[in-house]
Amino acid sequence: MAQRRRTARNHPREMESKLDKMSQELRRDVEKIDDPRGQALFEAAAEVLTGLQTAFRHYDSESGEVWK
Repeated sequence: MAQRRRTARNHPREMESKLDKMSQELRRDVEKIDDPRGQALFEAAAEVLTGLQTAFRHYDSESGEVWK
């Protein structure tokens, strides 16, 4: 059971890391797109993922108003 708790505790950190990698990739790819609407879409998607990263970080540290 202790192993399961440790794994569950690491899961938010793992998801935060994956979201970070994806948002960085989206931001890099903005430069590869000529269409301004496509650029806006990629940038907006990166912003959404950054917000999710923050939510995972707050959940992991049990900070932020939503978790109190």
